Amino acid sequence: MHESTSVSSTGTESVEIPFPLVPEDAAELLSDKQLFDYRNKREKFAQWLLVFGKRPESITGYSVHTAKRSMYRVGYFERWAWEQEGEYVAFPTRQNADAYLKDLAYSDYSASHKAGCQQALKRYFRWRAHEFDHEEWTPEHTFSTDNTNQPRDYLSIEERQKIRQAALEYGDLPYYQNYTSEERERMKPYIAERVDKPTDLLSRDDWNGLTSWKFTSLVWTSLDTGLRPVEVNRATTNWVDTDNAVLRIPADESSKNRDNWVVSVREETAEVLDKWMQERRHKPMYDDTDALWLTQKGNRYKSQSLRRLIQRLCDRVSIEYGNRKMSWYSIRHSVGTYMTREEDLAAAQAQLRHKSPETTMKYDAAPVSDRRDALDRMG
Repeated sequence: MHESTSVSSTGTESVEIPFPLVPEDAAELLSDKQLFDYRNKREKFAQWLLVFGKRPESITGYSVHTAKRSMYRVGYFERWAWEQEGEYVAFPTRQNADAYLKDLAYSDYSASHKAGCQQALKRYFRWRAHEFDHEEWTPEHTFSTDNTNQPRDYLSIEERQKIRQAALEYGDLPYYQNYTSEERERMKPYIAERVDKPTDLLSRDDWNGLTSWKFTSLVWTSLDTGLRPVEVNRATTNWVDTDNAVLRIPADESSKNRDNWVVSVREETAEVLDKWMQERRHKPMYDDTDALWLTQKGNRYKSQSLRRLIQRLCDRVSIEYGNRKMSWYSIRHSVGTYMTREEDLAAAQAQLRHKSPETTMKYDAAPVSDRRDALDRMG
């Protein structure tokens, strides 16, 4: 839901603010009067970012994307300051900012995110200096954004597209002679449907050269949701909601979190999952388990088997990984990297089910549909 305003505090016409001003996490902490004060300040800050923020002297503002991300990151800082002070603080101090960055330095966030938070705080204090004549803030320490400090083990956009294509063509169904008689009887209706023939007219050749939807569904779902290896291991058929194009991960099966999660997948991925669910029902190895994916030996996937899979896919499409740490996390890191760029950090945290150092993410600033659009742009 977007918030907008048409009149500024000076009575002049102002730009629309196409994103929420007050995070739900903040609203839950404040009284009515505090919320009134906080929202007014957030509105002024957002207006300033959009109109003046980049170069106040030439009345040049930031893009909506940059303003939205800055507002989000400053909101985290403000709630952190309230927690440290034990009360609502209208204007956190420069000392608060230095302490927050020190705390951030010990967190598990990437260097680029830490640098982004620092940049957002610098904009925040520049706004206060410009609008309220507050003293500017110079951070005690700075975070490097040098690319050498960035993770090397994530897939680029082009590599994601190559892996997606490779997974579409990877994984054959067994040939006729490789099924047991029981397996053959179970698979016969499925094969007939695939080749569009009555079961009694199937020939041996009809069984050969067909691909399975298992690997396609596994890889495409991971490209969308950034599944950790342990989540692939735990994934069950109950997670899959193809009608709404989401995974519904219960709290007791979610990794490193205490919340239920609803995670977007592309519409095409939902269709592939549906095809895999149909195929899966005809495979005897899945009769006594709700596991979504099993290895050829009937075991749940683990980090090592998933690493071998991603490396085989890389080999098929000539993605070099000799000097990179290519593992299943390479997919996850690419989702986080590009979801943040396409949408914002809130969307990335929700999509990746990430527990931040400050608080578990409970407020999703980006609806499921917005995250699905971002997945489409990411490829």
